[in-house]
Amino acid sequence: MTATATAFAFRALDPLRDAELLHRWVTHPKAAYWMMQDAQPEDVERAYREIAADEHHHALLGLGEDGRSVFLMEYYDPVHRELAGLYEPEPGDVGMHFLTPATDTPVHGFTKAVITAVVARLFEDPATRRIVVEPDVRNTAVHTLNEAVGFVPVREIQKPEKRALLSFCTRERFERAVAAV
Repeated sequence: MTATATAFAFRALDPLRDAELLHRWVTHPKAAYWMMQDAQPEDVERAYREIAADEHHHALLGLGEDGRSVFLMEYYDPVHRELAGLYEPEPGDVGMHFLTPATDTPVHGFTKAVITAVVARLFEDPATRRIVVEPDVRNTAVHTLNEAVGFVPVREIQKPEKRALLSFCTRERFERAVAAV
């Protein structure tokens, strides 16, 4: 069985209702790059309450065909969050993070389907011209996924919490990458 990007729906994350699920996801060793390994459930709830209250940062859960939450997506305004002052933003830039939780029963192509769905969701907004990501430079698995959907690495940047690979994806690059599959 394989996963497809069209198999997902999205809903706003509810920090109180979803905190337990998110805690399991972000504290798992697979999620080391989320830097929440030692977080307690109340820390995760607090972090996502802050995001829910932030006009420049948003969190959604990706839902599988059965309606269950199967991944986390965050998007933000890089002028005001995450990358403020670290690069030259352009009008229509949107920052993005995604997390697929660890599983004992991996589905071939699932993570690529997730990133494809996340990028497609962001490009549904006609104001989005370019998606910006800044994963840890050591996270080679996500660099490969990013490139598969059209992201182009630009340079390394130093963030307070990590050395990151700044990468961009335009709508045109994404459409070409998806069409090439």
